[in-house]
Formats: sequence, C-alpha cells, structure tokens
Amino acid sequence: MPVSDQIRKKLGVVPHKPGVYLHKDRLGTVIYVGKARDLRKRISQYFHPSRKLGWDVKFNALVEAIYDFDVHVVKSEPEALLLESKLIKDFKPRFNVTFKDDKRYLMLKVNLNDPIPNFTFTRLKKDDGARYFGPFPSAMAIRNTVALARKQFNLRGCRVFTPGEADYKHCLYAHLKYCTAPCVGNVTREQYLEQVKAACDFLEGQCRDMQSLLEAEMKKAAAAHDFEKAADYRDMLRDLKASVKKTEKFARVPYTLPLAIDPASDLVALAKVLDLPVPPQRIEGFDISNISGTFAVASLVSFKNGRPDRANYRRFKIKTVTGQDDFASMAEVVRRRYSRLKRELEGGPGEDGGLKMEDGPAPKTPIPLPDLILIDGGKGQLGVALEELKKLGLERIPVIGLAKEFEEIYLPGKTEPLRLGLDHPAVKLLQRVRDECHRVANSFNAQLRLKKISESVLDEFPGIGERRKAALLKKFGSVQRLKMATLEQLAAVPGFGGKAAAELKAFLEARGGAASASSGPV
Repeated sequence: MPVSDQIRKKLGVVPHKPGVYLHKDRLGTVIYVGKARDLRKRISQYFHPSRKLGWDVKFNALVEAIYDFDVHVVKSEPEALLLESKLIKDFKPRFNVTFKDDKRYLMLKVNLNDPIPNFTFTRLKKDDGARYFGPFPSAMAIRNTVALARKQFNLRGCRVFTPGEADYKHCLYAHLKYCTAPCVGNVTREQYLEQVKAACDFLEGQCRDMQSLLEAEMKKAAAAHDFEKAADYRDMLRDLKASVKKTEKFARVPYTLPLAIDPASDLVALAKVLDLPVPPQRIEGFDISNISGTFAVASLVSFKNGRPDRANYRRFKIKTVTGQDDFASMAEVVRRRYSRLKRELEGGPGEDGGLKMEDGPAPKTPIPLPDLILIDGGKGQLGVALEELKKLGLERIPVIGLAKEFEEIYLPGKTEPLRLGLDHPAVKLLQRVRDECHRVANSFNAQLRLKKISESVLDEFPGIGERRKAALLKKFGSVQRLKMATLEQLAAVPGFGGKAAAELKAFLEARGGAASASSGPV
C-alpha cells in the first residue's frame, strides 16, 4: 500500500516515546488501538512495503484500511497498557481482539469500617467507602507485594469477614506469627487499624525503607553466595517497584486525542449541504438506548469545531415514558435539555425549578444554544424534536435526522431524505457525532444494568453464592429489609446456620450506609 503524504508527514513528527496509537479508516472510525514502547518505530512497521509478504490476511486487511492515525504519549509502558485497555473498551475497534470484554485490571481494596479490615482483590471499583489501590498492569506483582505487606505489617490473610476463636485454631497466618490475631483479642481493633493504615501508606509508595532493606538483604545474600535467596529478594524488590510505581489513571478518553481527520473542511461541506449561512460551530446530538423498555436512557453529545466537547456531554434517565417508546423518549429529552438552556440563558433556574445533577451540574456561565441539532433517527424522531422546540420558541435552531441504514439525512419540511454517499465529508462528520451518541448512551445503559445486576452489597460477603443470594431474595426481597432482619430470621434461611447468620448480620451492620441506600433486589 503506498503511504500517503498525510501519513508520511505525521510519521516524521511521532516521538520515540511510549504511548498508544489509534488507526482510523476513511470515515474517521477507530479500527485498531495499540500500544508501543517506541511509537515511531512501532507505527512505521505498518507502512514498510518490504514487510508485506510476511503479513497474514487479517493484518493485511487492517493496513489496507488505515487512512489516518493518532497518538497519545504517556510516561511509561504500564501507563500505555492501561490506556490501551481503556480506549479499546471505549471504541471497540473491529480489528482488536483483546480487552473487548468487560474484564478489567486488578485493584486492591480495604474498608477501614469493617470490624477487622482485610485487603482483598477486585476488578470493579464501587462507591462503598473503601480505599482502592490500582489498577495494576501486573497481577502477579501486586499479589506478591500484598503478601509482602501482610508479612511486614502482621496483617491477616483469611477470607472470613469477622474471624473468631474457631477460625483462629486453624489459622496458618496466626500460627506463623504473620498476623497479630485481633480476632481473639491479641491486639485491639484500634491497634490493628494502625497496622492496616501503615500498610496503606506502604502501598501508596511510601516504602523507601522497605526498598532499601530488600536491596541490602539481596546484596548480603549474594555476598554469602546464597544466590537463590538473593534471587528471591531481587524478585520481591522488582514486584514492589512495579506495584507502587505511580501511573496516571485514565478514567476517560484523554482530551488530547483528536477524533477527526479534517474537521474544518467537513464543517464547510456540511454547511453547504444544509444551506447554512456559516459552518455550525456547536453541534449537539441525541440518541435513545433501552432494552425492551427497561433502563431507558438518552445521551447528548456536544461537538465544538468538529471535535468532541466532552465537558458538555450529558446523560439522561427517561422519567416520563413507560415501556419502549423512542419517539416519546426523544421528545422528553429535547424538552428537558432546551427548556433548561433557555431558562439558564434567561437567568432563571432549570426545569422543575432546579438544576438536575443527572442532566449535568450547573455551568459557571450559561451554555449557548447549538448551531445544529442532530437526532438519531428518521422522520418520526425528527418530527417530535421539532414539535418540542416549537413549543419552546426555539424553532429557528436547525435540526436534522440521520437514519443509520443508508445514512440518510432527513430535513424539516422535506419529504425525501438526502443521500450523499458514505465518502461525503458531511456524512463522515455526522457519523462521528451519531456514533459518539451511540457510545455514550449504550455505555450508560450498560452501566445501569451492571449496577443493578452486580453491585449488590451481598457480592462483598465472603463465600456467598447465587443459590444463597436467591434464598435471601425469596425471604426478604430487598437489602433494606434484609438489613432490618433479626439474627433468628437470618438463621432460618436455608444455607445460613448460626455462625453464617451472625457473620452476615455483622457484615450488613458494617455496610450500613450501602445497605440503607439500596432498596432494590438483593
């Protein structure tokens, strides 16, 4: 494949640094995300003609589809690994195989409000008051570091939520003197809590003394020709450095990643097609997402100068529509969005007399009305949006619809849609807005479903399975009622004896905030 002047020019300024690269096709869609220790060397390999004979069919198809690429430089290779995983989950490129599922990197958590706090591993961060460390690119390194921390700070490693004397009798950690055994009162809870807090400081990177100690022991063992022990200290030191090394947390796609090839010319082409006096500086797009009428949500994405303006994205839970009705849902969201903007511009409060956090926090300055509104859908969705804007006196704002099957552009007052072809720059720009609407709406829908399904407070209770959760659900119906149950009522549930019921009661009391906030199914 001949290298275009555009790619050759960009390759010349790519730095020899670690980072992540995104390959895009002619429509600006991200088709592959990769990481590299040296971005310049790695990306150049895609465009070496001499390597073509060694490519397999899939790799050749990827290279043929590359029209442009973007890069994001990071500080280290572990950061590149974390960012690569995040971007693949966000964009779901068709040529990527790994990281497309919901698997996440390992994290470490400890809840200092538990009766006897314990460090546990998790892959999902929750708003439960616990302290979280990570994510960690190397699961083996953090597991070895936690084992080192437990030995150094005399912490328990048992999985029981509230261990007692019966657990102490066969506890290996206590008999090896690794644990100070707060379960039998060898130390008070306050004393044990100080041990846990010291371990937290250790895991946050305040471990220079430990590193010096390990280095000294390694050199001492090597001088004594005990090379096996020296290798063990070397490995512990390596794992410790890998675990506590500071890495940037990529909670969202970095703002510096451009997602358009030539947004300025695309905007000019769009203005010409829609007969607008000037290219639309601000475009707002809407999409609806639901599964059989449940978890109905909507997204609003904002593009400024042809690029995503993520600070002004909004997510909505549909409030007034029952069942699956995309038309009514679209009407509700348009009404909520622009009644609020109109009131803010006029100096008044938002809808219902106040600003809704779900629709976004109150801006420091009023957000201006968009120059163009894009509705995901055809005539029906466009019609209800126009009707709502007319009720608000905002019918002067240009509004269009984009139907996915043939990428048809629906215009107000026109019976037939525009079909410009997939290669038209205006269509490519509208596709980017529409696809971003899809991504935000679908991710919000998935987030609500995951929270409903997976984030029950009982998922934190050690050793509980689906059968025992189902038994609790059948008996009590909700976490709130379960929290109010007596010890005798819990013991009467199949699968919960006296000890298990007592542990569950103590667990729920320790998680009082989480339980009282949840009234849904267990």
